[in-house]
Amino acid sequence: MLKVLLVDDEPFILQGLRLLLDWKEEGFDIVGTASDGLEALQFLRENKVDLIIADIQMPGMTGLELLEIIRREKLSSAFFVILSGYADFSYAQKAMRFECSSYMLKPVEKEELLAVLHKVQMINKEHLAEKQMSRKMKRAYLSRNMIAVILGKFDSGNLEYIRENLRLSSGVRYVEVELDESCLSEEMTDEEKRGYQRSIFETCLEFLDKDADHCVFDVSAHEKIYDIGFLYCDYMAEVMELEEREYFQRFHQYLMNSLSFSVNILIGKKVEDISNITKSYTTVCRLRSLQGFQAKKDVQYYEEDVQIGANSIILCKKDLDALVQAVEQNDQDKIVACADSFFEEMKKMELSEKIIHLNINYLLFQLIHLASEQDDGINQEEVLRLISESTFEKGIMRGSKEHITRFACEYGNYLVQLRHNASRGIIGDIEREIQERYAQNITLKELGEKYYVNSAYLGQLFRKKYGQSFKDYLNEYRIEQACIRLLRTDDRIYDIAEAVGYHDLDYFVNRFIAIKGCTPAKFRKQNS
Repeated sequence: MLKVLLVDDEPFILQGLRLLLDWKEEGFDIVGTASDGLEALQFLRENKVDLIIADIQMPGMTGLELLEIIRREKLSSAFFVILSGYADFSYAQKAMRFECSSYMLKPVEKEELLAVLHKVQMINKEHLAEKQMSRKMKRAYLSRNMIAVILGKFDSGNLEYIRENLRLSSGVRYVEVELDESCLSEEMTDEEKRGYQRSIFETCLEFLDKDADHCVFDVSAHEKIYDIGFLYCDYMAEVMELEEREYFQRFHQYLMNSLSFSVNILIGKKVEDISNITKSYTTVCRLRSLQGFQAKKDVQYYEEDVQIGANSIILCKKDLDALVQAVEQNDQDKIVACADSFFEEMKKMELSEKIIHLNINYLLFQLIHLASEQDDGINQEEVLRLISESTFEKGIMRGSKEHITRFACEYGNYLVQLRHNASRGIIGDIEREIQERYAQNITLKELGEKYYVNSAYLGQLFRKKYGQSFKDYLNEYRIEQACIRLLRTDDRIYDIAEAVGYHDLDYFVNRFIAIKGCTPAKFRKQNS
């Protein structure tokens, strides 16, 4: 409902305006009346309205004087309508100088008033759309600055903008809310998963309420991770009179109650200041990469599930180092033997499940270190996670001897590929494959098998060279080919979509709009 203030010194005029039409049916609510300008000013200083209808001649303060003060003091930006019994254009001229929105003669006709109300509704919709766009752009700019700081690619300007626009405190964590893909159907498309990610984001905004700006969509920007970033500050739990752990449990429960699918929350290491949030983000990436080796947990803390304190943890270091060496040398028989020895030693020592996990974490960190020495431009944590997932099968336990052995053997092959610079020539071959076979269902897995390169590694190489994922590159190439066909042929859009590899017309149109900014039909019309 749009709020209305009526101002006139004649009570029967006010009553007549009230009864002239059904205001509520038209979408308006008369929230106040005033008998003169002074009374109206007092009301406006305490209340917000969308429409003011005021008589031009009133004792104490005229309608024009009321309008002038409202605009000068910026009391209200409401649509202002002057009522007058004088058909004198000079009144209208003076009223317009003070941004009067409309001018009506008494007695007011119902049709004329309805026309004014409809105009007010239209202007209000436009203003709301402008405000929403402004908020959207401001949030997008804030998110851009936040992502720069989170990823460690920032300057003093990024930090200053965040400090000015976010409520912060000492004690900050990077928190990742991600879609739990283990609960989803294998047939689900990336587009559907992206829709789920959007639902997670909207639900996070609802929970955070006044702190919604602390939430960022798609921080990792990785095609296989559907995540929401969240900058948690210590004051958030305090405001709700909760302990930190209780806060995150309530956060997760709210998400689960609101969504029709599962999500996981990964909580990074606490840092003192927002300028160090990259360190917390790095710990979440590490926590994410190790998920494939541990039993599923809805909420995971870096300090509990990853961090290794050498003074308090029992490490089977001799067996672990032997296994790392076997992986580095890609000695498959030795890898199997060392894995057997490592798990036998842990069994003999009767280590708890938590200590076993920390031993495995030590192994994984050593392997990431080996890979980073070969190529520090690759996201090694992500490669490790993907190799873990590809070697895991239902029926065996995550982090079990069978799982670790399979993983270690595959990782040994991966290190060989890194050492031999497997990217040499292969990316060019793949580019040619795309040019020749773009309409087919090409996958990284298939290409990895064809060129004997680990598909996770291949995906990273592709991103490193082209600055985008393999899937995005393929989509852009397909859309470019579609553009050529749109301009050079009269083929139907459905046929063109099929010819470039899209069997779902709606998906093709959505991809086309995302890349070209317009529909295929509009593109053809504009450029033909």
